[in-house]
Amino acid sequence: MRDADNIRELSALQPDYIGFIFYPQSKRYAGEIEVRILAEIPLQIKKTGVFVNEAPQIIMGKITLYNLQAVQLHGEESPAVCSQIKESGAEVIKAFGIDEHFDFGLLNAYINVVDYFLFDTKTPGHGGSGKVFNWKLLDGYTLNKPFFLSGGLSPENSEELAKITDARLYAADLNSGFEILPGLKNIKELEKTINILRNE
Repeated sequence: MRDADNIRELSALQPDYIGFIFYPQSKRYAGEIEVRILAEIPLQIKKTGVFVNEAPQIIMGKITLYNLQAVQLHGEESPAVCSQIKESGAEVIKAFGIDEHFDFGLLNAYINVVDYFLFDTKTPGHGGSGKVFNWKLLDGYTLNKPFFLSGGLSPENSEELAKITDARLYAADLNSGFEILPGLKNIKELEKTINILRNE
């Protein structure tokens, strides 16, 4: 998110999280978004900074500047970096790109230094592909850490998403499949899907 009016409209739907991408190579880059825009977001919605291989001190600076309650890490961040950020008090959501070759054993090193995993479609571009990975691959995930599901979620597969019964599925990351333009969300489609996922 980065458009003030779009953020206000989305906030009215009371999602659990709203994300701001601080990765300059992303076409959804929030840039130096104004602090006042984030300050308007209701406290119960977790303001989330999204980073890719960023220096921990830069991440910590954004946490302080924008009062971020959560951080998504989409690069090759080490367990030590995750631990350092977790000590700030922000939730740490560590993303991993999933394909048929993914080694779920890699997650063991992160189990105590992140709050959630995020499983996305593996791409060269650190997410945002709009492509769905084979959710059956999650059968290989044997840890109890709750996770976000990402990668190609859209109005077209929201009913299927709502049928997932894995108790560890904590949240759905709704992004490019709900966009009018990069960084600008289709509020009506989001409202429909949020209602489906919340069984309303």
